[in-house]
Amino acid sequence: MAGSEGDRILNVDMTTGSASFEPFPDEWKLIGGRGLSAKILLKECNPTCDPLGPENVLVIAPGVISGTTAPTSGRISIGGKSPLTGGIKEANAGGNPGQDLMKLGIRAIVVKGQPASRDARFGLRIDENGVEVVTADEYKGLWNYACCEKLLEGESKKASVISIGPAGEQMLSGASVACTDQDKERRPARHAARGGLGAVMGSKGLKWVLVDPGKAKTRRPVDAKAFNAKCKSYSAEYLGGPQMFANGTSAFVQTANMLHTFVYKNRTEGQSPNVNELDGARIVESFEKRGGGMHNCMTGCIVKCSNIVHDDEGNYVTSALEFETITLLGASCAIESIDDVADLDRLCDELGLDTIETGGAIAILMDSGNMDWGDAEGAKALLREIADGTERGNAIGNGAVATGKFTKHERVPESRGQAIPAWDPRPLKATGVTYATSPMGADHTAGLIINPGLPVEEFARASQESQMVNTICDSSGFCQFLRPNMIDIAEYYSAFYGEEVTKEQVGELAWEVLADEWKFNEAAGWKPEDDKLAQCLVDEGIGPDGVFKFDVDAETIAAAKVRFEPRDELYQARASG
Repeated sequence: MAGSEGDRILNVDMTTGSASFEPFPDEWKLIGGRGLSAKILLKECNPTCDPLGPENVLVIAPGVISGTTAPTSGRISIGGKSPLTGGIKEANAGGNPGQDLMKLGIRAIVVKGQPASRDARFGLRIDENGVEVVTADEYKGLWNYACCEKLLEGESKKASVISIGPAGEQMLSGASVACTDQDKERRPARHAARGGLGAVMGSKGLKWVLVDPGKAKTRRPVDAKAFNAKCKSYSAEYLGGPQMFANGTSAFVQTANMLHTFVYKNRTEGQSPNVNELDGARIVESFEKRGGGMHNCMTGCIVKCSNIVHDDEGNYVTSALEFETITLLGASCAIESIDDVADLDRLCDELGLDTIETGGAIAILMDSGNMDWGDAEGAKALLREIADGTERGNAIGNGAVATGKFTKHERVPESRGQAIPAWDPRPLKATGVTYATSPMGADHTAGLIINPGLPVEEFARASQESQMVNTICDSSGFCQFLRPNMIDIAEYYSAFYGEEVTKEQVGELAWEVLADEWKFNEAAGWKPEDDKLAQCLVDEGIGPDGVFKFDVDAETIAAAKVRFEPRDELYQARASG
């Protein structure tokens, strides 16, 4: 089949344990991933619902180009109403499930309802012959690695898995959704982490989704000649250019420290005294002695930004150990060793937790005096408590705001109930505007602007344009690290569907997604006056003499949500994550 012919939506009712297909609407053929999730949620989900109740809808949606031969194009979006922000949420992940679903022509899985028993666990098996909701009680409580190992035993080597760990099963608001990568071990190391969507999956009683594409082929473009030529030229251009992610995002530690955004001790400072010990260069240096190395998390990836980290005895620990995790679980908690951060990252992946939210929560626990700064072993023990359901573990698992309430500590760096990512909004004020205005809440993947010298009059436009480019990237299936622009995406869409798709159309699609998401959030109760960041980020400065504060006025913030007249720079701007 070529183009969108035969595409379909898989509807799953967890109340009845049934599943059925419906044809994919042709009018949505240019919408996938994040954009498709928004369309479905706006249509099918009550914005005022309890995020962990039966009315919430879980959407699993690959991108438009996923399942094709386009480079680094197999990303998948997980969507729903967030238990952290109370608004719409999309979290994006790599691995192979997005590729596999699209090879089967499944543009989205829409999960509704709730089983009668909260103790019951179910799995969803998908292959060339159909789909089945199956009992999965034997997987209850299993950590992600053990769950996937048990599930994949005896399965096709092509099969991939989407799963949740104990945090998702316990419906903790910091829970993530794991996807297996393309290595032969098929490790659940790729996480759709932000916003607590693992808790939404857990509320459905859905422990895992297994996808076996069988003999399904890659999706065929209508204009194969043009599509293949675009793949070839784009790959050559990318590989011939600067390899920003050749050593993964952990390579940005020194740059972030220089910019006062390698935050230390719950953001009371912007630089860490342990920057050299936590530098991603230590990971790269370890490859020769310990093993490991850089790899691609999904089939067809040319970026290869994922580092495989081993311990000093040569045993696998985790992948990928990224900048955000090193900052939030490392520097912000005053933890000094990158090996300790690797252990904490593995625990988060096992339990199914967002490392940003969890690192933010642990830093608040330490800041409140309830744990010593830099206590790496204490932090590891604390994460293990989460699986046991202790009161303190639940607070951490529910995120930064919950931990602030648990400790009665007021210094909680957040926006819309979600912990602030590593990139600090005080030296990077346009990024702060994104945190305040994005439908996603505080999420760097929604529109990161690393330009500390940007004039204030450019903050709103820069944020809006970055949000639009990243939105359409997350809808396309391309990885943000491939850095496509709207012109690239329009050319891929044109060749795939055999009809002209202009850059202006792609720009309109991007704005439409944001408008859909803002509309959902408004109906959910979000108010414009709450488009702001935590007061501690406004009052407290970092950098030389505390010069950096988030002092952006409300009018400038509000302007980011009013459509600017599109300019050529919008279509040429590259995605940034």
